[in-house]
Amino acid sequence: MSRWLLYLILAFGLAGCQSNATPKSRLPYDAWYLGFLAPNYMQIWLEQANVSDIDGRFFPNAMGGVVAMGQPASLSATAKGWPRRIGSGKGRYMTGLDLPYMVAVRWQSLVEPQTYQTVFAIPAWARKKMLERLPAECPVSGRTSDYRKDLTIGLAPGGIVKVWIMGPCLDPIEVLTLQAEVEPKGPDQGRMNGQYALPLTEVTKAYIDKYGVPYGSWWAPIPYTAVGP
Repeated sequence: MSRWLLYLILAFGLAGCQSNATPKSRLPYDAWYLGFLAPNYMQIWLEQANVSDIDGRFFPNAMGGVVAMGQPASLSATAKGWPRRIGSGKGRYMTGLDLPYMVAVRWQSLVEPQTYQTVFAIPAWARKKMLERLPAECPVSGRTSDYRKDLTIGLAPGGIVKVWIMGPCLDPIEVLTLQAEVEPKGPDQGRMNGQYALPLTEVTKAYIDKYGVPYGSWWAPIPYTAVGP
């Protein structure tokens, strides 16, 4: 049995066990958002993302495909670290789930190329903050309060994973940073005979030729610029 499958069985089995001891809570909003992003120019192909909530409900294949990434053709951006203005990423709303508990992710880092996988838990303190309604100035919608109901996952070369919670009108909060493991079977768990999902764009190639891949730059916390109270 692969470590990936073993992790899934253990992780989501624990989610089910927790649901027996945790009373169901109703979210103060219709759904929370799951989004993925990559550092500028560092192309990522998301093979699979599985999610479970605190009540043990399991959402397989919640996301896949290209993730959000900046790549100005002028090469004016930098791939080092994470952008100061983190967006929610490309994703979808998790309707029908309670707060997130476990997340399993497998993805291709196309600039290396390499395939990574990991399973991690969302800390209880982060889930608690996802329920806090806070004062905020939202010029577009006119709302005067907001929730951090977006769970954003950053995927970077070298297998670096960084997780935030955020709201459209509230600052992101960094939840965790972790090191994923290499998937020994390669892309698509060996079904593609080592072939990766997409070729690099010409802009990404130009950036790497000029600056290389800034390994080691994605661990540090982001010096956030305030976007709300």
